[in-house]
Amino acid sequence: MSEKPFGIDPRGPRFGAAITSVLLIIVVLLGLTEPFGADLVARALQPSALLLTVIVALFAWGAFAGIQRHPYGVLYRRLVAKRLTPPTEREHPAPPTFAQGVGLLVTAVGLALHLAGVPGALVVAAAAAFVAAFLNAAFAYCLGCQMYVLLVRLGIIRRSSSPA
Repeated sequence: MSEKPFGIDPRGPRFGAAITSVLLIIVVLLGLTEPFGADLVARALQPSALLLTVIVALFAWGAFAGIQRHPYGVLYRRLVAKRLTPPTEREHPAPPTFAQGVGLLVTAVGLALHLAGVPGALVVAAAAAFVAAFLNAAFAYCLGCQMYVLLVRLGIIRRSSSPA
């Protein structure tokens, strides 16, 4: 009986980043075309704000439950990974999980500022998150993962040793 290898298939987070990129560019386009809501309820019910709320929740799921339990990761393992050759390398789940936390912070702040009445906050936050997600999806360059490595090297955070 073979033991399951440690780490995650690095193509899984890229798959999730591709989906996230599409959703975030939709938020940006909606945010640029919608009139700014006059009050909190109007801003909260705008399609761009509703979609960004879903994205914030997905980032929270990945940040707190771990990248392995993220819905996109489950979707990747069940539908996509079976059709691909096994990965030639695996990566530690801590950096992409940390990256989910960075995405959560950026999008949650943008959403909160939008709801508080700051014009453009939603679009700027969604655009910033889009750039990061697109870099990961298209070029396998994870900005949040790079931040994790830098913070570990500086001794600000400790490297996670657990697989979860």
